[in-house]
Amino acid sequence: MRLLFKSLYRKRRKNESLTKYLIWITHLWLGLLSSVIVFVMCLTGCLYAFKNQIIDFSNRDKVYISPSSGKAMNPDLIQTELLKHNKELTSLMIPDDKGKSYMIGYRENNLDKSTYYNQYTGEVLGQPDVGPGKFFETVLDLHRNLMMGNAGRQMVGASVLMFCVLLISGFILWLPKKLKFLKQGLTVMFKAKFQRVNYDLHNTLGFYTFLMLFFIAVTGLYVTYPWVKNTLIISLGGSSIDNISKEKDSEDDAFGGLLEDMLQKQDEKKNLKDVTSASIDQIVKLADQHLPYTAVTSIELPNKENPRYVVIKANRQNFLGMMFPDEVTFDKTGVFKTKELFSDKPLNKQFTALAKPLHTGEIMGLPSIILYFIVSLIGCSLPVTGFVIWWHRFRKMK
Repeated sequence: MRLLFKSLYRKRRKNESLTKYLIWITHLWLGLLSSVIVFVMCLTGCLYAFKNQIIDFSNRDKVYISPSSGKAMNPDLIQTELLKHNKELTSLMIPDDKGKSYMIGYRENNLDKSTYYNQYTGEVLGQPDVGPGKFFETVLDLHRNLMMGNAGRQMVGASVLMFCVLLISGFILWLPKKLKFLKQGLTVMFKAKFQRVNYDLHNTLGFYTFLMLFFIAVTGLYVTYPWVKNTLIISLGGSSIDNISKEKDSEDDAFGGLLEDMLQKQDEKKNLKDVTSASIDQIVKLADQHLPYTAVTSIELPNKENPRYVVIKANRQNFLGMMFPDEVTFDKTGVFKTKELFSDKPLNKQFTALAKPLHTGEIMGLPSIILYFIVSLIGCSLPVTGFVIWWHRFRKMK
């Protein structure tokens, strides 16, 4: 026990500042405290990164189709075919890849269901395989709260906070005293003994992934702690969460417009209840006029909660090819109502809209997912290599 306690600190080295010594102690203690949970977070993050690709692969006989069988059916024809089987179309996901099937949502016997649909043959391909979905639900539950509810959520949040401190303190400890030692901090001496290789892997890989891991950790804290969310929103030009209720009383803010929009929807529910709906094909054409580019498109049909057609396109017409959501809505008759371009939103609302894909790596599709996977894998290694460094020191004391 005495040796264990002794391994948790060391004497200050000659010419070592008190600040750097305290940073070293903090790095060691927080690393040992959070290592297991940080390892689990990074590992589950690695697994979850390829969620969509794995689900598509497990459903490959339904997702991937041959476009050579003719022209794609227009949405109206799909709706008509479903009605013949007493199925009411509720939503439609149109991929930008012609070799992929549509994902349609429908209502049957008062139950909401979804299925893959071959838009060339009119064949209902079947519902997604539930196996991978359940697996990723478990992975996500582990990632969010260790499958322990709110208690686990707080443990995860505290460990990720520690991880943020570890990344900053690790970067400070990595900084070379002199420029001539910089190369040593940027390379791994694979020909050296195991302990030296392990030490280099911890230091060097930690440096290369510092910014990415810190960003992933902060975006994770965004959904865990309101104060982190508040801080980020304010720093990006938004209003404090605590002030939002006060702003609602103001006559010249966005909430006035929001209230007006809600009242308009109530009027539409009442006045357009028995009016014949515009065709989905017409809505698609109208949406293309407002959002004139090809992209993954989701269409939500009017329902009890929302009396409008909602069309969302993932706009990738930017330098990095990021997927920015643009939205346009129409009333039941096809009259244009609202248009929300991602580029027109203030910075704080842009971040709020992209918080999840920025955290998971989905923001740029497969390239960013691969990058996040590699970074998360290195994140997994840091608690392991760090523990090995400490364990070697503990054994030497023995």
